[in-house]
Amino acid sequence: MLGLAGFPAVAQQPASVPEPITAAAPPARPTDFLSPAFHKQRRELLRAQLPARGVAVLFAAPVRNRANDVDYVYHQNPDFHYLTGYEEPDAVLLLFKEPRTVGGQPGVTEALFTQPRNPARESWTGRRLGAAGAKNQLGLQFTADNKDFAAAGISWADFDKVLFDNLPTDTRDDSRNPADLHNLVATFRQQAGLTTGYNAAVSDAENMTRRYGLRPGAAGFINQAIKETPEIAASPLIKDFLAATTDAARKKAIEAHPPGRLDDATLSEKLDELRAVKTPEELALLRRAIRISAQGQREVMKLLRSDMGEMEVQGLHEYVYRRYGAEFQGYPSIVGGGANGCILHYETNDRQRLDNDLVLMDCGAEYHGYSADVTRTAPPSGQFSPAQRQIYELVLAAQEAGFAACKPGADFNAPNKATQDVVAAGLLKLGIIKKKEEFRQYYPHGASHYLGLDVHDRGNYGPLAAGNVITVEPGIYIPAGSPCDPKWWNIGVRIEDDALITATGYENLSAEAPRTVADIEKLMAEPSALEGFKLPDLK
Repeated sequence: MLGLAGFPAVAQQPASVPEPITAAAPPARPTDFLSPAFHKQRRELLRAQLPARGVAVLFAAPVRNRANDVDYVYHQNPDFHYLTGYEEPDAVLLLFKEPRTVGGQPGVTEALFTQPRNPARESWTGRRLGAAGAKNQLGLQFTADNKDFAAAGISWADFDKVLFDNLPTDTRDDSRNPADLHNLVATFRQQAGLTTGYNAAVSDAENMTRRYGLRPGAAGFINQAIKETPEIAASPLIKDFLAATTDAARKKAIEAHPPGRLDDATLSEKLDELRAVKTPEELALLRRAIRISAQGQREVMKLLRSDMGEMEVQGLHEYVYRRYGAEFQGYPSIVGGGANGCILHYETNDRQRLDNDLVLMDCGAEYHGYSADVTRTAPPSGQFSPAQRQIYELVLAAQEAGFAACKPGADFNAPNKATQDVVAAGLLKLGIIKKKEEFRQYYPHGASHYLGLDVHDRGNYGPLAAGNVITVEPGIYIPAGSPCDPKWWNIGVRIEDDALITATGYENLSAEAPRTVADIEKLMAEPSALEGFKLPDLK
């Protein structure tokens, strides 16, 4: 990384350095980002659901430090991206139910405060939109520099409801920037009257109780949260809820403790409902991300060999993503060979040789903010062994049962329940378990989650609806030492596809990546487009 005349990067661009000449126009960028009209429509849909005399407040994501003066590549808060398309830090968005006066301008229903233009800084860290750029390019009604937020004249006491969600807690206070995210959040807390006693963990537990308290296992979840954060136990809502012994009494306890004027529950619920159903514009980006990921699986299967290491396999997936224009991975790539494939979220990826063990590849491209999530499990030798095949085909049968349960109106858990029934029956038949309920030892996770701007995307987990995109991902993981025949040890299999719920059923968006044993073995015998890509040895 460049420093300036030998000084650390934190000293970049002292005042004596002249500002660079502004270029005539930035280079061309991709043209298939979400449109300003999309973001405007999302804001209007959310604003329409605000209560009378209400305001919604959302903050950009923090800048996160990797080490010393190197930050991680910035990734915007998905909700902020969804509502604005703004991709820079140190910003705050306000949506007003009724028009307000902001910064002296009457009739404002939406206001975005952004980091200001700074040509000297931009020559080091990249272009900024600034307030004028956000207004002109993103179509926001009112925009201003973030330094103007504190003095914008917003009469917080006039609001009957102030809705916000998950205030950033890992912000850094940059003494050189009086309007960084740390200060924007502090200004909001002070002006809106959010006391220093506000505890996000307690509030999260209360909100989860309000939303899911009548579902099986809710009390156990809350008691586990109390072990991690004892302050939760002092909440009047939590006390009354845990003391209740019937669903009627639990419902009464929840209704007796609604969110207050400063409400960090309702906004999240509204965004869950909005983001769960994808628009055609969103689906175009999701399809692209998923097809790119499926092509990664295909090319890697063609190249896979026993002498490869996990990191090389990871790199091949991610090369394909970049080759097709995907900016990032949606999550850290999981490439686990043999025993490592039995670790659900294994991310180390440093086994040097795959040998003849199955390799589980859970990898997903992120394209313009939307993440795929596709898993395939394949034999580096090109042929499944008999034991590998039996486990693989059991997982595949479970996935087919999960797909069959993907119907509009079905309970969100229906695909999961269908996969569990098949796995339990199959493990019993193979003699790996002795009682049906023991299947959880080898299949410990759920089969489905929403997919979109987050790999585990927002959604209300109610009945499936047309426009939902969910995963269907059963798995079986048998680590060494398991109480079964050692021939099964170190076999880990997961098959994961991304399903769009339609008006009549589902569409498998990741179907281009083969799933059956026959199709995988056939593809692995084909040459890859990357076959000739060889690097010299580094002696």
